[in-house]
Amino acid sequence: MKKPIITIERQYGSGGSIIGKLVAEKLGINFYNRQILEMTAEKCGISAEYLESAEESVPTSFLYSLLLSSNTGRSMEDNLPLSDKVFLMESRIITEIAEREKSFVLVGRCGSYILEDKGCFSVYIYAPPEERVKRAIEEYGMPSTKAENIMKKADKRRETFFNVNTGKSWQDKELYSLCLNSAELGDELCAELIVKAYKEYNEQFK
Repeated sequence: MKKPIITIERQYGSGGSIIGKLVAEKLGINFYNRQILEMTAEKCGISAEYLESAEESVPTSFLYSLLLSSNTGRSMEDNLPLSDKVFLMESRIITEIAEREKSFVLVGRCGSYILEDKGCFSVYIYAPPEERVKRAIEEYGMPSTKAENIMKKADKRRETFFNVNTGKSWQDKELYSLCLNSAELGDELCAELIVKAYKEYNEQFK
């Protein structure tokens, strides 16, 4: 039976995490974002900060092939680069959560791909670059001289992590059930629209 899980992919500075929390509060369900990384770090005995850097660093196919060929006695998973191991571990944790919880909100971590067969309601939050830079400065406390560069790097990391692990395009809006411009709509209205659409979607499985 498919489960009405909400997954959110978001551009940096679009307010995706804030909107996700609002949605979870309105629906009275759990919210997961960085908690997934922290759970993975705890299992590995490695700091969340270190895993976060490994999470979105993608090895080249040449180095990956070389690693496999030089460690033929080890299992396939042992041979994987740390970025791939992190994705596998996060996927298991997310799947475990989906098995025990009826519904929840998950931000990032390729959630829409990992939970695709469970009937997740996938959302993409975006906004114009200038509005995202403004939010980064005013709400996230980023230095005005560095905010744009930070935004571009964060988007690139998220896009690479998603594209490599799913084989799909992070910015392809056809992948999502709902796409919202948070700069035009505002965080509160975005959350309300997601809740309304989610409830309509949920009716399909009753």
